[in-house]
Amino acid sequence: MRIIVDADACPGRQIIEDLGKEYGLEVIMYCDINHALFSDYSSIRYMDSGFQSVDMAIANEARVNDIVVTQDFGVAAMVLGKKAHAIGPKGFVYTNENIDKLLFERHIAQKIRRSGGKTSNPKKRTREDDERLHKNLEKLIVCNKK
Repeated sequence: MRIIVDADACPGRQIIEDLGKEYGLEVIMYCDINHALFSDYSSIRYMDSGFQSVDMAIANEARVNDIVVTQDFGVAAMVLGKKAHAIGPKGFVYTNENIDKLLFERHIAQKIRRSGGKTSNPKKRTREDDERLHKNLEKLIVCNKK
């Protein structure tokens, strides 16, 4: 089991690294060349800045039982199909039971925006988001480290 992070816009990186260290897991952070990440623990993999280059690299990298941290429902769906686990940076666990609904809601929101409508902006990150990420990521690690 490894933790693979879509790190371009992942505010919980320190929580993820700390849990990786605590449980002795390899942590791989992917970002495009427009970002600069530094870590004493994680390996950082830079991808071209092309459309979805990071997303496709993560989907290709994921293996059975890996944990992928991403806020992208499409990436989550692809890794779930590979029998990996997916969790958002706010601690929401993506599953085969909820991913279709999330993808459909994303599709509807895109249609609204394309037709000139407005959708709500994401809420600011809270302490509760950090706590949820820690709790649910640790739960995924413990439950699947057997």
